[in-house]
Amino acid sequence: MLRNSQERAMPLAWVMGLMVMLLGAQTLHARSLPDFTELVEDNAGAVVNISTTSAPARSTGGGYPGLPFDERQLDQLPEFFQDFFRGPQSPFGGNPGRAEPRRSMGSGFIVSSDGYVLTNNHVIEGADEIVVRLSDRRELPATLVGTDPRSDMAVLKIEDGDDLPVVKVGQSKDLKVGEWVLAIGSPFGFDYTVTAGIVSALGRSLPTENYVPFIQTDVAINPGNSGGPLFNLDGEVVGINSQIYTRSGGFMGVSFAIPIDDAMNVFRQIRDKGTVARGWLGVLIQEVNRDLAESFGLQRPRGALIAEVMSGSPAEAAGLKAGDIVLAYEGDEVELSSDLPPMVGRTPVGESATLTVLREGREIELNVEIGKLPEEGQQQAAAPSGQGGGPDSAPLGLLVEPVPADLADSSINGGVLVKEVGRGAAQEAGIRPGDVITEVHRQPVTSVDEFRKVIRDLPSDRAVSVRVVRQGRAVYLVMKP
Repeated sequence: MLRNSQERAMPLAWVMGLMVMLLGAQTLHARSLPDFTELVEDNAGAVVNISTTSAPARSTGGGYPGLPFDERQLDQLPEFFQDFFRGPQSPFGGNPGRAEPRRSMGSGFIVSSDGYVLTNNHVIEGADEIVVRLSDRRELPATLVGTDPRSDMAVLKIEDGDDLPVVKVGQSKDLKVGEWVLAIGSPFGFDYTVTAGIVSALGRSLPTENYVPFIQTDVAINPGNSGGPLFNLDGEVVGINSQIYTRSGGFMGVSFAIPIDDAMNVFRQIRDKGTVARGWLGVLIQEVNRDLAESFGLQRPRGALIAEVMSGSPAEAAGLKAGDIVLAYEGDEVELSSDLPPMVGRTPVGESATLTVLREGREIELNVEIGKLPEEGQQQAAAPSGQGGGPDSAPLGLLVEPVPADLADSSINGGVLVKEVGRGAAQEAGIRPGDVITEVHRQPVTSVDEFRKVIRDLPSDRAVSVRVVRQGRAVYLVMKP
């Protein structure tokens, strides 16, 4: 009887012990999570809410659908009729000539005690009046010092700013994927909202901007967070919350911040010079995928493939050529093509930089004097061009012919025009009618006869590169004969 009681008691003791172990593990896990309270208390005072007002354009006439009234004529009518046409219940849509001012809201943070504030350009773009609200509820007018639309940054100056709280600026280059980060901002107008997460990725290149290596996080960022600071656990600002990826208009776990290293560079240039100058090579680049790596003799995909060198650019002066693959810039490896533009952009204009380039299977070093990135819309671009002989039907599924004179341009020498693309290696490579083929398997093509000769000698056991000019832009494709 005693033995049975002891046997029944053993499972109970085992279960209780297991529960104690689980509770202890949960407590240990809870203790391992970061405590953000002190960080928020120390830094919230330097985070600001930014509200802007933009006066709408006043209607100059014909502002009432279906009526021939303009503003002055309506003012001459009796007050009863004025109220009727201008009222919110008006069947004519109210009075657009007296529309309410447009207002927007965002976030920012103070980087100097005399009142310099960093935020996003899209927060203050088009604003006629800017007001900065501090954590102590003071509202102070601010002036716009300057903007840099390329990086979506703006610098403000709080008027009569004196001995204001400031953030501690860190270094984004020290960030690591998986590191805890925290944001403070005003999403949807809810002031001083704190959200936390981790660094999801570094060096992200977005379609809208190639010169900013964005920090990707899963911190909850929503409209109104724009321009606010991203902190590390040491209470240092490591980024400016700038963009979100969303299909709903709200948070979806993919947020992007401007690295503070790049942001402070922009800030200093705007503060000291009023403008921002970025380094420029003058090349069009593309990613090196597995097939391109094979065709160029690389053991693995890496680097930035130069598809086109712009006329009169620093790259042309340094001897860079289409087909070169940039493997390193100033000793720093270029793993992805998106790594190169920020590296060049940070280099002061006029300084010399060393590029490690793969050309015809061997690595060489070239020195280039970095130029100034042209303003948007002023960058040089080449047009489709080529010269050739008679039409030819190739075994690749291509029908090519000489490039018509109206398409010829001196910026690109040689080439053949793709007339038709049938089933075959060319179609699988993505070659389209209207493309101008200027190079096949690293061999220049200046005529249809040369094109015939080159494709006749193509290897059958490996991928080959094909350089085409499409709508004024060069790109390398991979063809597997």
